[in-house]
Amino acid sequence: MFATPAYAQAAGGGAGGAIASFLPLILIFAIMYFLLIRPQQKKVKEHQKMVEALRRGDQVVTAGGLIGKVTKVHDNGEAEVELAEGVKVRVVQSTIAQVRNKTEPAES
Repeated sequence: MFATPAYAQAAGGGAGGAIASFLPLILIFAIMYFLLIRPQQKKVKEHQKMVEALRRGDQVVTAGGLIGKVTKVHDNGEAEVELAEGVKVRVVQSTIAQVRNKTEPAES
């Protein structure tokens, strides 16, 4: 009596409707990539280049805010930084936030 057959209705008419329903998600991901992910990756690459180019005599600022001069760069990812005359500390190179004054390479 009241029972009638139920038919599925396509929301937009087939394959075109499926793509149209995912289009907002694709656009949101693209916007997030270009506004957040890509600039962050670029910043990480620049920091990595800065750390790799670190050498003796550079004046640096650590992530903790200490300012000092690099006296030795170790191969194991550490650097020795002189904070004051006679005060030297070992820091992990990746914690160096900024190179203030870059020294010129010695001419051979």
